[in-house]
Amino acid sequence: MFKKYKKLFIVILIFLGVYLFLWSLDFSNKDQVFGITFSETYAKSLGLDSKEAYLAILNELNFQKLRLIAYWPEIEPQKNEFNFSYLDFQINEAQKRNKDIILVIGFRVPRWPECHIPKWAQNLNENDFRKELLNYIKKVVEYYKENKAILAWQVENEPFLKVFGICPPPNKNLFQTELILVKYLDQRPILLTDSGELSTWFNTAGKSEIFGTTLYRIVWNKYTGFFKHYIPPSIYTLRAWIVKKFTPTKKIIIAELQTEPWIPNSNISPQQQAKIFTLKDFKENISFARKTGIQEIYLWGAEWWYFQKLNHNPSYWEEAKKIQ
Repeated sequence: MFKKYKKLFIVILIFLGVYLFLWSLDFSNKDQVFGITFSETYAKSLGLDSKEAYLAILNELNFQKLRLIAYWPEIEPQKNEFNFSYLDFQINEAQKRNKDIILVIGFRVPRWPECHIPKWAQNLNENDFRKELLNYIKKVVEYYKENKAILAWQVENEPFLKVFGICPPPNKNLFQTELILVKYLDQRPILLTDSGELSTWFNTAGKSEIFGTTLYRIVWNKYTGFFKHYIPPSIYTLRAWIVKKFTPTKKIIIAELQTEPWIPNSNISPQQQAKIFTLKDFKENISFARKTGIQEIYLWGAEWWYFQKLNHNPSYWEEAKKIQ
């Protein structure tokens, strides 16, 4: 029987050996830095006072780098009526503390339902939607382009990801126009992002100075329930090396590292949420990201750590304080 399946056994052993070797690689280094994404929308959905949560993150945690979001429905709640107050507050408070900011603009931006479009713009025809979207982007860039704390613009978030979010189909021509507009208005670098597990990166990598991958290890979908992937960290390292070697993009970051649970619905208690994504999972994902060797890593879930803290579980918050 062994002779009959000898080749198959050899192939399996070779595959297993390569897989274990890839897992053994550790590219972590002392120059890696961590940041966080903060979402006004998400903080409010958790029932938090968003200003209180944001100030606690700035004052109690040690993250130098921030990714903030210019939500179109908040910025332009009515057509041609612009209100920058919530974002002014976030940027001004960050600037007081000498934080570095990436500002996300567009209609597909972080947090569910992924696409954030004002009610008044949701039923516009394609040409009118394009006109209004570009006008909003122009207003945001012009309003903040003199602010030295903003080091880069992120244009849209995972713009070509079709399998997640409540969104219209990706429009490459519109996306390209957005890029051209932002580059025309300001010379700061542009960040583009893509999924680390659901994308090849081919649509986005190379189109900007900075490329950001997401990194989620414990996910949920309606077909399989919860699922944990076991892709070795070095695979992300290899993909980052290929992008920097063969495209104009020269800086790779982890734009979203999962450090909170993937919650399938809002009926799950804070205690159950902490069982879905344990403190051990939190630590393991930090260690995993370090091993990729990618220099800049933005954690995803700071609002949730604060939410857990207010619900008598400060363990994530306290662990986050240790991250440098």
